[in-house]
Amino acid sequence: MELDSFKTLNQSGEAEVVIKKSRFIGHAKPVTSEDEALEFIAKIRKDHSAATHNCFAYMVGERDQFQKQSDDGEPSGTAGKPILEVIKNQGLKNVAVVVTRYYGGIMLGAGGLIRAYTEGAVVGIEAAQLIYKKLHQEVSVEVDYTWHGKVENELRNRDVMIDDILFSDKVTLVCLPLAAEAEKFIENMVDFTQGQGKVTQGETRYIDHVI
Repeated sequence: MELDSFKTLNQSGEAEVVIKKSRFIGHAKPVTSEDEALEFIAKIRKDHSAATHNCFAYMVGERDQFQKQSDDGEPSGTAGKPILEVIKNQGLKNVAVVVTRYYGGIMLGAGGLIRAYTEGAVVGIEAAQLIYKKLHQEVSVEVDYTWHGKVENELRNRDVMIDDILFSDKVTLVCLPLAAEAEKFIENMVDFTQGQGKVTQGETRYIDHVI
């Protein structure tokens, strides 16, 4: 079953922090599969092959069923786990994050590493921009031309997205209410057009909503 809404990233992002002369570069990307996450991680590792460490975590799937983390040579639990915790704490889905470290010559200790990799993940995610993907239901409302203006005004008053307006012998307004509200919306449209409108359901799709 598709989720009504989930939080993820808008695009790939990258940002850097310097902590005690070590560079921590956070890379974050929205992904749709585990394979895509692994490809992203492999690319970062290739691009930063001279780095001391490329630590990562990802979480993929509607039920977060694919999760993996790696310390990539850092002390156990000081890198991959903190990165994964950032993803979880921000409530993100379908996201891969890599934090690249170029060692600066000063030891950070376990606590310092956890804080550094946490900060690297946070700035990378911020650079990728948070969005909500919300599930919308396509609903077509076909009416006579005499109803066109009334229906369109009603939709705009209700803040319902209008995806398209098709003109033939009748007017068809292709609407995109939230999927969770589609049933009620259809009932309202039938009532509003006094049964004269032909209301049909189409496909569902996710639409990006900026946070």
